[in-house]
Amino acid sequence: MEFCEKLRMLRKNKGLTQEELAEILYVSRTAVSKWESGKGYPEINTLRKLAELFQVTVDELISSEKLLNIAEKENKANMQNMYCLLFFLADICSLVLMLFPLYPNPVEGHIYCVNLLEYVKVSAFNTLVYWIVFSLVVAVGVAGLLLIKLKVKKGVKFLKVISVILSIIAVLLLCISREAYAAAVAVMLLVSKGVTIIKSVKSDN
Repeated sequence: MEFCEKLRMLRKNKGLTQEELAEILYVSRTAVSKWESGKGYPEINTLRKLAELFQVTVDELISSEKLLNIAEKENKANMQNMYCLLFFLADICSLVLMLFPLYPNPVEGHIYCVNLLEYVKVSAFNTLVYWIVFSLVVAVGVAGLLLIKLKVKKGVKFLKVISVILSIIAVLLLCISREAYAAAVAVMLLVSKGVTIIKSVKSDN
């Protein structure tokens, strides 16, 4: 007997509707319906809850082969999630470009490093462009973390593209303006995001 049939039978024997089972497991009714129609499987923790609820073993609910497949998929999903978190955390770290003393400020023949708030070497327009670009990168990072929490995969992919474009623009702006320290930090953040993308692709294969 397939898992979907076992689940349907156990639920009915327990006198539960799909909605009631969903409430017990803290999942949506659509998820339960999907499992019972054979279009998907619960996560391992949910399988344990089901086994406990229906007083059976996990092995009685689902075959070892299917269980192994679920575990592999969960592991891949967890790895992808971790790489996404690291990617968007790198965006939030762009706050360094605004708050840390990375910009040279000549005073009476001496050069002191200041943060972007105190930077007056370049024009007000250039400083405004820096603030806009860096702020957008940080905002994308925050939005990305929120979408990960909400599990909006398409939105996460879109924000990743926007993030890379903005980071490249930031690097180019700083390199053109010859802001050596800030450019080095921006390059490191961009490279770190590139590494997470490569690792994500490898873990997905």
